[in-house]
Amino acid sequence: MALDSAKKQEIISKFAEHEGDTGSPAVQIALLSERISYLTEHLKEHKKDHSSRLGLLKLVGQRKRLLNYLKRKDYEKYTQVIKELGIRG
Repeated sequence: MALDSAKKQEIISKFAEHEGDTGSPAVQIALLSERISYLTEHLKEHKKDHSSRLGLLKLVGQRKRLLNYLKRKDYEKYTQVIKELGIRG
């Protein structure tokens, strides 16, 4: 699978706003970005894996919705997250 628990905890601790924060938009976006990058690499090797491609598209859509939400609610946090993750230009 894409994320083992150690990698997941590392991402959560990096983007968490407080102790035990696993559900904030920044954390969710970071975790989705990691899964998206894993699936992208997987699909480069397995070009005919269409079910994974559909899953990737769902993850990208979910991340896009979370980014739009974060942009509306906390623009400074939004700019910080996209800069740290290297997404959106």
